[in-house]
Amino acid sequence: MKYRKLKGVQDILPPDISVWQFIEEKAGNIFRSYGYREIRLPIMESTDVFTRSIGETSDIVEKEMYTFQDKGNRSITLRPEGTAPFVRAYVENHLYNEPAPQKYYYMGPMFRYERPQANRYRQFYQIGAEAMGIDDPKLDAEIISMLSSILEAIGLKELNFEITSIGCKECRPDYIKALKDFLEDKLIDLCSDCGRRFKTNPLRVLDCKVPGCVKARKGSPPMVDYLCKDCGDHFEQLNNNLKKLNVQHTINPSLVRGLDYYTKTAFEVSSENLGSQSAVAAGGRYDGMVKEFGGPATPGIGFAIGMERIIPLINDSLKTTDGPELLICPLGEEAAEESLIIAEQLRAKGHWVEVNYDNTSIRSQLRKANRIGAKNVIVLGDDELENRKVALKNMTDKTEQIVALASDELLKILKTD
Repeated sequence: MKYRKLKGVQDILPPDISVWQFIEEKAGNIFRSYGYREIRLPIMESTDVFTRSIGETSDIVEKEMYTFQDKGNRSITLRPEGTAPFVRAYVENHLYNEPAPQKYYYMGPMFRYERPQANRYRQFYQIGAEAMGIDDPKLDAEIISMLSSILEAIGLKELNFEITSIGCKECRPDYIKALKDFLEDKLIDLCSDCGRRFKTNPLRVLDCKVPGCVKARKGSPPMVDYLCKDCGDHFEQLNNNLKKLNVQHTINPSLVRGLDYYTKTAFEVSSENLGSQSAVAAGGRYDGMVKEFGGPATPGIGFAIGMERIIPLINDSLKTTDGPELLICPLGEEAAEESLIIAEQLRAKGHWVEVNYDNTSIRSQLRKANRIGAKNVIVLGDDELENRKVALKNMTDKTEQIVALASDELLKILKTD
């Protein structure tokens, strides 16, 4: 075959697309019940949107971004995640002038150049949410509870909710010093990337999946032991609020996020049914990011759900191959013209109606009705046109009934199916 899709991307076709639509609909309904409004963002941004916010030493910036020079000699990057573009839009459009909290959600593709593997693609999809303007652990608990509600609504079970605090600019330096002291005599056991991270950002070592690094950092000091009073109180209240909301969770002191902009609350949701790539959703607080983008000091918190991570956990029964409510099979040119009129009238009422445009036998048209999953069929020929009556055949129970050849009569039948 001459043309094939690029490595690391996928075609999402029926019936699989029905699962995607189910997830998006459930998530959208819950977002709206919490007061979140949809925002749609560009898939490409100036490269510095990401290098400034994500961190130049992160794996995303160093290895995974799709970056190119456009015809204006500007550095452009396909978005590898959603929070940085959202904050850019938040500042540029002065959304901070709205009453707090300002709450938004988005759905769409992200891009990272990495090795394709199970449930991991170079073009992947996320559902994200961001809440701005409130630095209160009750909001943190609420957004985690909302995430739990979405995952429950789409039928996911046996999920692990882990939370931690990664501190702030006041208390994190003390922790980084303690971590470097712990890792210093283990540098020989770290991978080359972590050897470099030790100097530039040792927190990255805690996020490395290389077995040697996992073993070397075992027993490292937990960040929660180094929290300042403000961060410690915030984390304690978050934990208590999650308990009040009946969100089952555990505290994981070793949990870190792979992006520089996180502060205080960090959380991750994982499933043991996904193997090594077990995370299905993650997020946290990023209280200093708006100011870095030129806006006023504004706290924020958000999360992202990985669509490709949760799709394998969804019951296959949700994959549906829908068919039209009615297939009109005309015999002859006059019947074909009448079929178009009837079909348009029924479609205007919200019904899925198809017309068979092939001049084939009745038997062939009925075979096509079965192939496309049509629920009802009418055959429209000269006799039907003359008598203005037609036999409507139910393709499920094989029953027939004579109805007037008028859109309102057919409409009554379709409404009762």
